Amino acid sequence: MKFKIAALLLLMALPGVIVTSWIALPLLVDVSKTPVPLETLQVASAVQGAVFVLIAALVGASLAPRVGLAAPAVSAVASRGSVLNALRPQVVPGLVGGAIGAIVILGFYVFAPESLKAIQPDTPLPLVVRVLYGGITEEVLVRWGLMTVLVWVGWRALRRDLQEPSAGIIWGAIAISALVFGLSHLPSVAQSLPAVTPYFAAYVTIGNALFGLIAGHLFWRYGLEAAVIAHVSAHILAFVIRG
Repeated sequence: MKFKIAALLLLMALPGVIVTSWIALPLLVDVSKTPVPLETLQVASAVQGAVFVLIAALVGASLAPRVGLAAPAVSAVASRGSVLNALRPQVVPGLVGGAIGAIVILGFYVFAPESLKAIQPDTPLPLVVRVLYGGITEEVLVRWGLMTVLVWVGWRALRRDLQEPSAGIIWGAIAISALVFGLSHLPSVAQSLPAVTPYFAAYVTIGNALFGLIAGHLFWRYGLEAAVIAHVSAHILAFVIRG
């Protein structure tokens, strides 16, 4: 069962890896400054992304049931159960989280420091990249993979006397995974600046980590698909409003 779930999550996340490597990478990399051909970078990026997603899918499928986390709709597909019944409780919380997430995304750009506004690309990332990679692949990597591991490690290291992880341990995992999620956005932004100030680093990290808290809570309380719905709808709403 866990291998079926891992395989399904891998299939869900791979399109995001592909569009990021073949569509987003050429927009983010200055080919004139790299000694490696763009095609080589794209293949390497796709292989690396696929490996990371595979690890996250397998680790999450193994540990999530032990710590009370789940991907109900994916599990329903794997067990040939009712996908609609598994999704129904997740849709409204996911859409509410997406609306809040869109506000966070828009606020991030509205209140951004001038140094960040100055390096915004003329051609923003296409919506398909934001939805497939940001909305799905990142959730498999950060929530299903990283957050699940953090919950399990925290539980086994700090309170293995409990039959299941406490709310405090889960919130700690949500916070740490959200922080890692925020930090992961810093290198791509910082490479366009001559220097990165502590304020700039904190703004980018915290600005992105805020949504990580929302997605982590949805994953915990409702399931991975609720976090995916929130992430996807947040990008779509932000795109409709801001472009």
